[in-house]
Order: sequence, then structure tokens, then C-alpha cells
Amino acid sequence: MTAPNLTLTPLVSVVMGSASDYSVMRSAASVLSDFSVPHEVRVISAHRTPDVAHAFCAGVKERGLKLIIAAAGKAAHLAGVLAASTTIPVIGVPMKTSDLGGLDSLLSMVQMPAGIPVGTVAIGEAGAKNAAYFAVAILALSDMALACKLEDYRCKMADEVKQADERIREGRES
Repeated sequence: MTAPNLTLTPLVSVVMGSASDYSVMRSAASVLSDFSVPHEVRVISAHRTPDVAHAFCAGVKERGLKLIIAAAGKAAHLAGVLAASTTIPVIGVPMKTSDLGGLDSLLSMVQMPAGIPVGTVAIGEAGAKNAAYFAVAILALSDMALACKLEDYRCKMADEVKQADERIREGRES
């Protein structure tokens, strides 16, 4: 994984409720790096550092942030707290938990009251990656170079599937 480029103004903030979530959320940061999207990575707890969470949100627009990816487990209120404190889009990543396998996290994020949306993705690493791909897609709406990179990526994925299909049909894969 490439470290966030700290010389550019971050467009996306990857925020997690606990440092233990970083083993999963580094996948989101990696995808953003692959697309050269300036980003930052933070640990902010909705429950243990609520003042930090609110202060963080108070300055997001002024700092040029366009999106927040927020990961949390168990009660998983981080994404909702951030979404309630700013109007920039928040994408929630539910973390797998030992108690309910992440279902508790997922439900905490998707059950937001009307008017305070949190776009929520799958539990765990697939969700972390998809949150970043979704962020790239949103940013690509106003960035043609990024839109081209995303289109190229999607074409590459399609080509890989077509090549795998060809290998399987020809009996070259076992």
C-alpha cells in the first residue's frame, strides 16, 4: 500500500473508530492511492472522542474534503455521527465483530433516520475496497482524468473475466 500523499490537499478522509480497524481499512487507502486520490487516514471514536469527531466535521469543507469513508464495529455510530455533523457524503464500512459477525455494525449504519444518509457498503475488507471505489466514482463525476482511470480499471476487470472464461472453456484451467 502506498502511504497517503500528505503534500496534496486530501479529498477523502478514511476515518475509523479504532486503530484495530486499520488492518481492514488499509484496503480503502490502497485503492485511493492506486487512483492517485489524495486522502488522509484518521482514528476518531464517536464514543471515546466525540469532541474530536465534531471538531473534525466542523472543518471538512474548509479543508477541501469531498467525502468521508467511516469504518466502525459493534454500535458503529461513527458514520452516523459524522454524517449528522456535515453535509459532505459519508460512506460507512461496517466492521466484522466477534459478537454478531458485523451484522450489528451493518444495521447501525443502514438504519439512519431520513435526511441523514450514510451510504453503506459490505462488511469488512470487500466493503472497505468498495467504499473507496464508490468514492472514486463520485469524484470522477467532476474529474475527467479520474473518470478515465476508473473506466480503464473497469475494462481491465472485464478483460480478466473474459480471459478466465476462455481458459476454462479451452480446458487450460483446472
